[in-house]
Amino acid sequence: MSRFWSDRVHRISPYLPGEQPKAALLKLNTNESPYPPSPTVRTVLSSSFADELRLYPDPRSTALREAAAGRQGLAAEQAFAGNGSDEVLALAFFAFFTPRAGFDGPLLFPDVSYSFYPVWADFFGIEWQTVPLSDDFTLDLAVYRAGRGGILFPNPNAPTGIALPVNVIEDLLCDVPDRIVVIDEAYVEFGAESAARLVARHDNLLVVQTLSKSHGLAGLRVGFAFGSPELIAGLDRVKSSFNSYPVDRIAERVACAALADGAWLDECRDRIVATREWTGRRLHELGFEVLPSSANFVFARHREISGARLVKDLRAQDILVRHFAQPRIEDYLRISIGTDDEMQRLVAVLESLLGGGGHDPRD
Repeated sequence: MSRFWSDRVHRISPYLPGEQPKAALLKLNTNESPYPPSPTVRTVLSSSFADELRLYPDPRSTALREAAAGRQGLAAEQAFAGNGSDEVLALAFFAFFTPRAGFDGPLLFPDVSYSFYPVWADFFGIEWQTVPLSDDFTLDLAVYRAGRGGILFPNPNAPTGIALPVNVIEDLLCDVPDRIVVIDEAYVEFGAESAARLVARHDNLLVVQTLSKSHGLAGLRVGFAFGSPELIAGLDRVKSSFNSYPVDRIAERVACAALADGAWLDECRDRIVATREWTGRRLHELGFEVLPSSANFVFARHREISGARLVKDLRAQDILVRHFAQPRIEDYLRISIGTDDEMQRLVAVLESLLGGGGHDPRD
């Protein structure tokens, strides 16, 4: 603690990301892609444009906005680009959830969800309230219809991996036309339907996406928001009061190249989904309860052994998974989907710890 910190800095509890180990461990704890990005990315990185780095990037990231919007059937003025979806979400918190006339209720988001949400809310002094997930960890939007404040949830949810159909989301948007609804679609490519197509019909909707997971670019830090021109202008206004150039020249070129290679995205996604389904089946055979996942991870608990014990035993075998020591989910593990060989190793270690036979993940 420092005597020079502001009162708010003393009060906040920062978000703790998953461990980034220095040792050579099997890393299934931060939902990175097990596969490299599109080969076109390597081509861009090997090209020579070093001389351009003396110049500032385009402050609006115009080419990137056009590329991202085009994939969603939207216009560039309906898209925003930032330094990862975390930055985009943080800007959205400030732009839309800090108090304004007629919008003074608490911000609502799920009780079991991305743990950065309460951090941003506290950081910006935003009143917030969690809405409990149902007993089966599904998201019931009925409670969100009450109140006057903002609404935020991931789809698919994290860490559960469970997704809502878009028609259910649109029903909510119709019922709360004067309230901002932000949907965090970090994992949407792995089995859910994007709500971005609803942007043209609902000016209160903001959809946030990232290239970190599905495009294998977690190290690049590029994220997007899709919304009405009014909402995008609000994000631009906040962005330009904080950082005029959030996306650098290299990141913009690489991101545009990755977005253009839809075939590579489809191939990697299909491989990850197939491995996810195999992993879920094998975990079930080993005595785990596995939630239905539309993400690049599974969320599972063993029926007899605590999550804290399992995460410790797996770490002793050089395998990292994510454990959340919080009510309702303290016995669950969030396991990122790796390659077939990596998931085979995970299952083999669990079989050794729990007892059971072995299968090849390609079966």
